[in-house]
Amino acid sequence: MKESIRAAVLQVLDIQDREHKAATDKEMTALVLAHPSYQAAQTIATYLPMDHEFDSYGLIEAAQAAGKRVLVPKVVGPGQMVFLPYVAGQLVESYFGVLEPSTGQAVDKADIDLIHVPGVAFNDRGYRIGHGGGYYDRYLADYPGATISTIYDFQRKEFSEESHDIPVQEVICR
Repeated sequence: MKESIRAAVLQVLDIQDREHKAATDKEMTALVLAHPSYQAAQTIATYLPMDHEFDSYGLIEAAQAAGKRVLVPKVVGPGQMVFLPYVAGQLVESYFGVLEPSTGQAVDKADIDLIHVPGVAFNDRGYRIGHGGGYYDRYLADYPGATISTIYDFQRKEFSEESHDIPVQEVICR
């Protein structure tokens, strides 16, 4: 079931209107910036988007302008990732086709105040279907801080979570 939901949502993500997506991304960025979890955070982790995903660069720029430390993920092994400081000129394309830091020291998850979590589909309880690698579920399993996601309305789907799934605390949907 998750595979069919993932495939259907990815298809819609790929064909969405780019102008509407850009406007929606700006609206969701403003909602994240106004969110109490973001406001209280000194260190935030987000992701570097694939073309069809929420454009997190606006969030990154705003967070850096506000003096927050911004981290992005780097895959370090099968099913394992860490978060490293975001430095625009020090990114390389990963095996998965997304940008990730080429250098830097991993930041302990206890030092991350807020993680902006990607996903393909989310249910009403905050559980997500990602791209299928389980990286975020593994990372979030013992993460003590706040989590938030930004999704388009068509990414809201009903499905049953599995025992290893970790919900996101807040989902902003537009």
